[in-house]
Amino acid sequence: MTHNATILEDLENDALTELVNIGVSRAAVSLRKMVGSQVTLSVPSVEVVDRRLAVTLIRERESDQLVAVRQDFAGAFSGRALLIFPESNSLELVRAVTHDELSAPEMLDIEEEALAETGNVVLNGCLATMANILQRPLSMSLPQVLRGDGQILFELSEKADDTGVVLFLYINFAISGRDIRGYIAMLMDLPSLQSLKELIGEFIARVVGTDSDVG
Repeated sequence: MTHNATILEDLENDALTELVNIGVSRAAVSLRKMVGSQVTLSVPSVEVVDRRLAVTLIRERESDQLVAVRQDFAGAFSGRALLIFPESNSLELVRAVTHDELSAPEMLDIEEEALAETGNVVLNGCLATMANILQRPLSMSLPQVLRGDGQILFELSEKADDTGVVLFLYINFAISGRDIRGYIAMLMDLPSLQSLKELIGEFIARVVGTDSDVG
């Protein structure tokens, strides 16, 4: 069985990459305000892969245990957004967010809360911007902090079909002057990807300013 109907065409892929770029840039501005340091981002990578490959892609990049802030989003398109970084970076991120003003025990006390808040700012900033551009409302769940490997992070549901295809979208980020790097990833299943594809088509039509068929 093929999933060609839902695979993004080049123009759609470019449009999605640009949307994500705008969203992530907006999120990076918020993160920079929180930590007081420059945040550098890579160009978004957008791939339609099966869920097992998504897990493998993260494992190839990170052998350490990971920490992720997860938020599910729902609306005209739905899925899961993740802010992921190596567990060894997590206290450094808390240190950056609290501007080095807390002792080690104090940081441990607020670590989960600070990580959740950071994830909320970054992921909400990114997705809200995308939803605004696509002219559709989107609701976000409360942030949840997870620890583990890619397998845990990428289960879209409790009974997820490992063979299901997902849109795997990721961006590397780093905070200058700090040993902090990580990824922003988004996962969407096929029905959501189809909905997103239609919205991107509408977006392209608005940008091009023509009624001609865009795909």
